[in-house]
Amino acid sequence: MAIILDHVNYIYDEGTPFSRYALKDICLQIPDGQFIGVIGHTGSGKSTLMQHLNGLIKATEGSIYFNGEDIYDSDFDKKKLRSKVGLVFQYPEHQLFEVDVFSDVCFGPRNLGLDKKEVELRAFDALRKVGLPQDLYYQSPFELSGGQKRRVAIAGVLAMKPDVLILDEPTAGLDPKGRVEILEQIKNLQTESGMTIILVSHSMEDVAEYVDRILVMNEGSIIYDDVPGEIFKHYRELEEMGLSAPQVTYVMHALRESGIPVSGDVTTLEEAVEEITRVIGSSH
Repeated sequence: MAIILDHVNYIYDEGTPFSRYALKDICLQIPDGQFIGVIGHTGSGKSTLMQHLNGLIKATEGSIYFNGEDIYDSDFDKKKLRSKVGLVFQYPEHQLFEVDVFSDVCFGPRNLGLDKKEVELRAFDALRKVGLPQDLYYQSPFELSGGQKRRVAIAGVLAMKPDVLILDEPTAGLDPKGRVEILEQIKNLQTESGMTIILVSHSMEDVAEYVDRILVMNEGSIIYDDVPGEIFKHYRELEEMGLSAPQVTYVMHALRESGIPVSGDVTTLEEAVEEITRVIGSSH
């Protein structure tokens, strides 16, 4: 079990008249190799939860375990934790600062104290994994497109060789083509390496398409934790939280209400085509 959260609470401005819970009694298990989506309206606690997972924020109450070790023990190595649980912030290109792409990706592993050869091998491997063309390796990161900058930022975290990769809105601000390219690359990473990936997203279509499991957050609590097909059966409740379901979910429910016996747990376009084809085939 990679990460366990045991009754974690986090209170903003504790001890003041403005104190409020950002996280409420979070109990969560994140196993190795899973692709998890985290959804919730702005202010639901998603980013706060993510920053607890690699120790950037310390819980007000409760415990967090990484591979069986309590990350709040006095002798626990937080630096090691942050190399193993990599966090890519929303708009990570704002973190790029080196003279060229390759130097930027080398920054993280160099800070781990690795020798020059290992640092460079890791940087090349990470840039290859995110699909950045080699002719861009020695360009200034500031000359790249938004999608290319995003890939460089992700490569910088991958070069640390994390066991868990957390991506906070990795497709924010990208055009549809760039969004699909980034998500496909992330899915390939997870499939090929077995890495645990946690994707925070506002796009219901994205989480339905790519993840194995969805956590739904509302007012600092995890309201639902299940596979996409089960989560989006609660589309009415999600709407009450300011969320929605993938468009295809609404189409399938409309078909059911009109008397066409399609399944109600379809969440992707591909599944919808298969299901509608099945129903049409069985009616002849």
